[in-house]
Amino acid sequence: MQTIPIHAAFGAEIRGAGLLDVVSSDVVYRAVREAFEQYSFLLWRGQTVTDDLQAAASRAFGPLEITKVGSLGEGTVFGRITNIGPDGTAVPADHRQAMVGKANALWHTDSSFKQTPALASMLSARILPGEGGQTEFVSTRAAWARLPADEQAALQDRVVEHSYLYSRDRIDPDLVTPAERAALPPARWRFSWLNPANGLRSLYIASHAGAIEGMAKAEATALLQRLTDAATAPPQVYRHSWQPGDVVMWDNRATMHRGRPFPVDQLRSMVRTTISAGAADGLESIRPSCA
Repeated sequence: MQTIPIHAAFGAEIRGAGLLDVVSSDVVYRAVREAFEQYSFLLWRGQTVTDDLQAAASRAFGPLEITKVGSLGEGTVFGRITNIGPDGTAVPADHRQAMVGKANALWHTDSSFKQTPALASMLSARILPGEGGQTEFVSTRAAWARLPADEQAALQDRVVEHSYLYSRDRIDPDLVTPAERAALPPARWRFSWLNPANGLRSLYIASHAGAIEGMAKAEATALLQRLTDAATAPPQVYRHSWQPGDVVMWDNRATMHRGRPFPVDQLRSMVRTTISAGAADGLESIRPSCA
């Protein structure tokens, strides 16, 4: 197995070992897990992906999250990210599926708004548009490391409120359904996540982060935006241009990502599985002491 770095700060392509090897070989899994902890973002090309294989490879890293209320395929482990309607054509730009795509174009980390956040996500390309539709990633571990030591000390244990509403209401106040509002109360997390595998911290923010305890709203909004802008400055971004058979996996503790636009009349379908975080993944490092 080879790991080929794809960005100066993070990310690697895995060669010589595919998803099936992760499932069938403990040696390969351990090597991939080590690469995951080191690089935060992994890429496999040329995979023959099925839902079952993707779920099995994801489960090697931990328990799978069930999709939230209102998701396509609600109640399963598969998140269907698609603009394809029941008739097989692209939904119009004002359709809810298209609006969700617009919300996914905000920099975010998956499931930070849930009471159990995500360790990792795995995303596979099933149908790709002829142009656009890339996914961009940044390292929030590198973003944390770039902060001055005094700012790290000031922020490390501050508590941030994450809510699904903070991101979706920026796109359309009606995008979040009443059922979602009832099922997804805000979650409270510290500003930084400590990875026990390597002792490195990451900045834990996203478009779902909208308030900081003990700080005025305007001041908190400005601080979160400044930190996001610094983390996502162009030199820090890896833009993934999808090819058929691509599968990527990223560490939600240590990255942010966003989808990029593509022509509304072209089809795009992706499948995501999400691995829940646990104590072994450093979850207690972000849990407020009075949670």
